[in-house]
Amino acid sequence: MVQRTTSAVPTLVMVALGAFVTTLDNTIVAAGAPSIARDLALDLPALQWVSIGYMLPFAGLLPVAGTLVDRWGQVATLRAGLLAFGAGAAAGGLAASAWLVISARVVQGAAAAFLVPALLSLLRTNLDARRRAFGATVWTACLAVALALGPTLGGVLSEYLGWGWIFFVNLPFVAAMLALLPKVTTAGRDPTAGRPAVVSMLVVTAAMVLVTAAVVELGEGGLQAPAVLGALGTGFGIWFVFRERHARERLVPPDLTGQRVFTGALTVQLLWGLGVSGIFFFTPLLHQESLGLSPVLAGLPLVVVAVAVVVATPLVPWAVPRFGPHRTVAAGLAAVAAGLLAVAVVNHVPEVLPRIPGLVLIGAGSALTTPLTSHALEIVAERHAGTASGLLTASRELSSALGVALIGTVLAVVRTANLGQGDASALASGYTAGLLTAAGLELLGAFLALRLLSTRAGESPSRGDNHGDPFLSPR
Repeated sequence: MVQRTTSAVPTLVMVALGAFVTTLDNTIVAAGAPSIARDLALDLPALQWVSIGYMLPFAGLLPVAGTLVDRWGQVATLRAGLLAFGAGAAAGGLAASAWLVISARVVQGAAAAFLVPALLSLLRTNLDARRRAFGATVWTACLAVALALGPTLGGVLSEYLGWGWIFFVNLPFVAAMLALLPKVTTAGRDPTAGRPAVVSMLVVTAAMVLVTAAVVELGEGGLQAPAVLGALGTGFGIWFVFRERHARERLVPPDLTGQRVFTGALTVQLLWGLGVSGIFFFTPLLHQESLGLSPVLAGLPLVVVAVAVVVATPLVPWAVPRFGPHRTVAAGLAAVAAGLLAVAVVNHVPEVLPRIPGLVLIGAGSALTTPLTSHALEIVAERHAGTASGLLTASRELSSALGVALIGTVLAVVRTANLGQGDASALASGYTAGLLTAAGLELLGAFLALRLLSTRAGESPSRGDNHGDPFLSPR
């Protein structure tokens, strides 16, 4: 207990810094993306991969990363992950070509996949129950702050220091965490840790990359490349399903694949991310290219969404007992869809102010979707809580990557069809089509939430689960 007490403050600081910087890299590139595109002469598909390149390896590696953390030990994983994350940041800031920027993002995403479970495991091994709850709150708060500040910070850095600082800003965080690491009590290697399903992870990651690439290529106008990539991705997906049925070490335990509420939560979360993430990525681009705003002002309206999330979050504990998690989530997704439609209705107006009500609805509705995670974790057995947490986080990253790809493709196709109206007007038309597509995905998610997330007789939460505390299970 003495070790836990003396290591508590460094642990909490490490967790806060890690939560902030790994989440920041999901959103900070949005406002700087137009500057990167201009300097490196990137077309829209290449620009999409600057964002997707971080999310896909994050999603693909996360399901096995927790097991590997146990096998390698916390200190070795954290040191290697921080060095890799910092190397990717330095390479991205110095990059002078598209492939270097994207490669740097891939390195950072892979490193983040190991940093997140390693940092979350510190909450379990270094803190007592009271500090653990506080640490979970710190983690969640830092996630929210990073999501809120990401686009604006990216705009400030791009406008005043150059887009390379979107990457360089990570380095002080890495340095501070490396300096704190010796002061943090860490668990050693666990030789009894299970064998990670590495082959299954590689197969499903290949499927995700190929399917995402197929969606991105659709925006280029041809059908041959998307068809080939899509067929290959489908083939890898079928291989993954076949392997999971027969492999000794499975990536997804059969108890989870047979759990209707859990698979329903994954599906609904995927639809939420498909709609929201792509819109978030392209909103600063629309604000700069169509409305003529500076990088700083282009990302600023997205802060409204984050503020709305914070303000509406206290409603969740009130709503869930009264209406059930399935109705609460469905109402949230319906509100997000209404917000997207509200922005689409006023998108022809070259001003930001009319968009604010829609952005508020998007944020408030997103807050009501938070029971997705807690409800899914309550319904699974305790022995699978860690794997379930990793899969839910991975699905969130995958939905973000696919959302950028899908909305980008819709935007590109509609913009190309309307180029006769002028570049700014064509981009606005593509963005409106993206908003309508996203709204449709959210409404589908709301319908499925009502059907899949309701708890039937015999599906009561498993005793001994980590109720509402996914942070205690890093895998």
